[in-house]
Amino acid sequence: MRRILVAGMAALVAAGACLMAQTPKAKVSRGEAAAYNAMVQAQNNPDALIAAAEDLLTKYADTQFKDLALSLEADAYRQKGDWEKAIIFSDRSIEANPKNFQSPLTSGELLVQHTRETDLDRDDKLTRAEKDLNLAIENVKAATKPNPNVTDEQWAGLQKSIVAEATSDLGLAAMTRKKYDDAIADFKTAADNDPQPAYLVRLANAYQDAGKHDEAIAACDQVLAQPNLNPRIKAIAENIKAVATKTKGPAKP
Repeated sequence: MRRILVAGMAALVAAGACLMAQTPKAKVSRGEAAAYNAMVQAQNNPDALIAAAEDLLTKYADTQFKDLALSLEADAYRQKGDWEKAIIFSDRSIEANPKNFQSPLTSGELLVQHTRETDLDRDDKLTRAEKDLNLAIENVKAATKPNPNVTDEQWAGLQKSIVAEATSDLGLAAMTRKKYDDAIADFKTAADNDPQPAYLVRLANAYQDAGKHDEAIAACDQVLAQPNLNPRIKAIAENIKAVATKTKGPAKP
C-alpha cells in the first residue's frame, strides 16, 4: 500500500510520497537547525535517519520537532522490518503531540498487519489498532496545512489519502474479526476517498467472504477495467472473481 509520509523540508517530492515541511513555531538555534536538516536529509537511509533523529533528540531534548523526529524514527524502523520498535516510537510521537496523525496511522496499521485470527491477544491488539486508526482519521481531518507552499488541493488530496488508508486498515481489522459487513463499509469508504485498485480488491474479498458473490464479481470487474493494473492485483481480482462465479453457480432460468 502506498505510504504517505508527512515531514521533511520540501513541499512535494517525486517517488510517490508527499513530504511537507513542519513550520517552526519558534526561532531555533543554528545547531538545532543543522541537526534538523541532517535528519531530513537522511530520510532515504533508515539507519542514518535513526542516528540523526537520536542526535537531534539527545542534543535538544525540548526541540519543537520532537514528535516529528520520533515519527520519522518510527517509520525508519518500519522500513527496517522492526515493527515492534516502530510502534514504540509511534507511541512516543503521539505522546509528544496528541494531534499527530502519521504516528497513529503507522502504529494502527502495523498492529493490524501483525495480528492473526488465532492470536490469544487478538481482540486487545485490534481494539488498540482501531483506536489509533480512528485517532489518525480524526487528527488529519482537523489538521491545517503544515506548509503554505502546498496548495489547498494538494492538502485536501493528502487528507483524503490518509483517511482512505486508515479506513482500509479498519476494514482489515474487521475482516480479522470476521465482521464482514463492517469491513465492506470500511473498504467502500476507503475507495470513495481514494479509488485505488487495492481497496477495491479488498472490498471484493469482503463481499466474497460475506457470501455476496454478485457484489464481489462487480467489484472485481471494476478493478479489472482499470488500465495499467498491477499484475499482482490483477491476479488477485481474477482469482476472487473466478471463485465467486464458481460458488454462485449458473444463473437460474
